[in-house]
Amino acid sequence: MRGMQVMENASKVIVKEKEPLYRRGIFTFSSAHFLNDLVTTGMVPALVVLYKNEFHLNFTQSSLIVLMCYLTSSISQPFLGMLADRKPRAWLFPFGLFCSIMGIALTALAPSLPWLLLFISISGLGSGVFHPEASRAIHLASGTKKGLAQAIFQVGGNSGQALGPLIVSLFIIHSGIHGLLWFIPVAFLSLGLTGQILPWLSQKLEFVKADNNKQLKGNNNYLGATLLSCVIILRSWCQIGVVVFLPFYLHNLSIQQSEMLSFVFVGAGALGTFFGGVLADKLGMKRLLVSSMLIATPFAIIFPHVHGLLSVLVLLLFGFSVLSTFSISVIFMQHMLPKNIALASGLSIGFGVGAGGIGSVFMGGISDIFGVTTVYTILSILPLVGALIAVFLPNDRKEENQVA
Repeated sequence: MRGMQVMENASKVIVKEKEPLYRRGIFTFSSAHFLNDLVTTGMVPALVVLYKNEFHLNFTQSSLIVLMCYLTSSISQPFLGMLADRKPRAWLFPFGLFCSIMGIALTALAPSLPWLLLFISISGLGSGVFHPEASRAIHLASGTKKGLAQAIFQVGGNSGQALGPLIVSLFIIHSGIHGLLWFIPVAFLSLGLTGQILPWLSQKLEFVKADNNKQLKGNNNYLGATLLSCVIILRSWCQIGVVVFLPFYLHNLSIQQSEMLSFVFVGAGALGTFFGGVLADKLGMKRLLVSSMLIATPFAIIFPHVHGLLSVLVLLLFGFSVLSTFSISVIFMQHMLPKNIALASGLSIGFGVGAGGIGSVFMGGISDIFGVTTVYTILSILPLVGALIAVFLPNDRKEENQVA
């Protein structure tokens, strides 16, 4: 009897190990990630120029908009992740996405800067609620293909970030701030997109409660998580710094032209995210982190000194290389914190990215005092610093060989 029980348990383990990718869920979560990041990390930095003109703000006040967005959407994510680890709630997934879109739409009606910051905060909190639950859902739907699932999920978000500036340059600039009201029906449509997957997600969460083996094996590596967070923060400063200050740096270009360049930068990053996920399986996550930041360094250094078509090419290569580790940094953080999947996602997607919003405020102050050129000088050395920190991360390839 005991032998039969052992064989039965072993067969269950084999079934779990061969659990297939849930494609419908993966693409639903990726589409939701697209919409969320389109209006938050995609459109908000690009809208700063319009908000600045509409409310007659200086650089520091303009940076407060980005800060409020990232404080509420990203810095809050580790804390929301800890709550999600204790008691997952499937309904927070559609609710968070709805609030993130609706908050941005309501900024069209803001009569003053305090009201604008309030609506930005509503959007940010919605995004902060959305990400931990969406990241957990991706983990559950990925089966044995964690890297592929995470890459598809992150490409959805990065594509939203890339298209955000494009929508601002092609539509919002011509329609004015009130054009954001068109996102109100989009917010309600998002409920249909996310609501259809709720029965499956609720069932999965109930199963996880009864089966703790869904968590990754191993102990939390807090030192490794701290070092990885530093690398993610530096990468985020590069991304936000380029997107927010590019229109002010290239003052000889129109707003539409500078927003198109932002699209090139973040769009290249979306492509890099997918290819980075594929390369990570061959090179290892640590090796890819170090090499991508090193490759990005020369492009970051020469960008302020090139013009015309060459500047577009350099910006494309800069975005592709520096943002190529977006998806694998999430998986790497989950390996660092296997006992807290939602917390790991909150740190890698939320806190790290949110720190870019904080950095933008300091950069705004530097711009007011020393000029925007100084900001780009600072940005040019950040990838190199990130590569040096990444060298001290644990070797994920070595850990995998030990497990094998």
